[in-house]
Amino acid sequence: MTTLEDRIREVEEEIKRTPVNKGTEAHLAKLKAKLARLKDELEAQKEKKRKSAQQAGIKKSGDATLVLVGPPSVGKSSLVNSLANIQSKTGDYAFTTTTIVPGMMEYNHAKIQLLDVPGLIADAHENRGHGRQILSWVRMADILLIMLDVNTYTQIEEILESLHHAGIRINQEPPRVKITKKDRGSIVLVKKERQTHMSDEIIKSVLREYKIINAEVIIDEDLTLERLIDAISRNRVYPKAFVVVNKIDLISEKQLQEIREFMTKFMSDSQIHFISVKSGAGIKELKDKIYKMCGFMKVYTKKPGKKPNLEEPMIIKKGSTVKDVCTRISTEMAQHFKYARVFGSSVKFEGQKVGMDHVLEDGDIIEIHVNKL
Repeated sequence: MTTLEDRIREVEEEIKRTPVNKGTEAHLAKLKAKLARLKDELEAQKEKKRKSAQQAGIKKSGDATLVLVGPPSVGKSSLVNSLANIQSKTGDYAFTTTTIVPGMMEYNHAKIQLLDVPGLIADAHENRGHGRQILSWVRMADILLIMLDVNTYTQIEEILESLHHAGIRINQEPPRVKITKKDRGSIVLVKKERQTHMSDEIIKSVLREYKIINAEVIIDEDLTLERLIDAISRNRVYPKAFVVVNKIDLISEKQLQEIREFMTKFMSDSQIHFISVKSGAGIKELKDKIYKMCGFMKVYTKKPGKKPNLEEPMIIKKGSTVKDVCTRISTEMAQHFKYARVFGSSVKFEGQKVGMDHVLEDGDIIEIHVNKL
C-alpha cells in the first residue's frame, strides 16, 4: 500500500528530475503545490495522533504570548527567570529544560505570558529532538523570541529553516488573497495587482491541485507560488519575531560587531538585540522591545455618571474595537451591549455615541451601556 511518505518521495524525485526552464514552469509549479499539499496532509495526520498531549495544561493567557525558542544551553530559562517571577530548572549543560516552562512578565501594566520551550536543534521540522512537539508550542506565539548566544549564533539559518518548514512565517503579513468557493462557474481571478511571478493558468492549476474547481479568487498582491500555497493551505501562522544574542559579556566590541554583521544577513538590524543575562546588560531595553512589538495600547473604562479609573488601564492590541473591550470584560456585557460613549482621539467629539465596531485609539475612555435584563 502506497503511503503519504511514499507519495511525497515520488514527487520530490520528480521535481529533482525535471529541468528548470520556461517550458516546465507550469509543471513544476503544480508539482510543488502537490508536494506542499501532501506534506500538509501528512502533518495533519501526525497532529491528530499527538493532539493536545504536548499542550496539556498549557493555555494562552495574559495580554500576549511570547515564546522563547533556540538551541539548548543559550540561557532561555535564565532569561525567563529575569523577566518573570519564576525559577525554572537550569544548568550549564544541554537539554536542561525538558518540558515547557511558563512565566508572566508584568510590564507597563501589560501581562505578557512567557513560554520557555525545550532547545530547538537542526532539522526540528523532521522531528529531531522532539522538534514537531516544540514547533507546535511555537505556533502559539504572538511574539517569537529566537534566542542564541555568542557561541551558537551561526545556527540562526537552521532555526529559520525549521520554522519556515513548520508553516511559521515570521515578520510577514498573511497573503492578501481571498478565496470564495462557488457551486459553479469555474475559477474567476480578480487581480488588483499585476502578477509578475505566475500566469493565470499556473495560478489556476495550483488551485485545482487543492481541489478548488469553482471559486472567485481576489488577489491583492504580486503573488509568488509559495504565497499562493500559503493562502490556500490556511494553516500558516504569522508571528512577529526578533533575535536575542546572549552572553555578550564574554566577547569584545569587535566580536560583537562581527556577530551583528553576520546576523543582518537573516534579520534586520532592528530585529537583533544583544544581552547578557548574567550581567543584566540589555535586559531593560529588551523589555521595552517586547512591549512595543506586542503592539499594545491603553484604554480606560468608566461607568455612566462616574469618573474613569485612570490608575488601571485595560491593555488591548492596536486596531481593537469596542466589541473587543466588551468581550474582555464579560461575554454577558457583549451579549447585552446597547451602545458606548467614547472620550478620546478616536471620536470627533467627546462622549460620542458609537457601536461595537468602533475602532479605538490609545488613551480612549469608554463608557459602556447595556440593555436592562
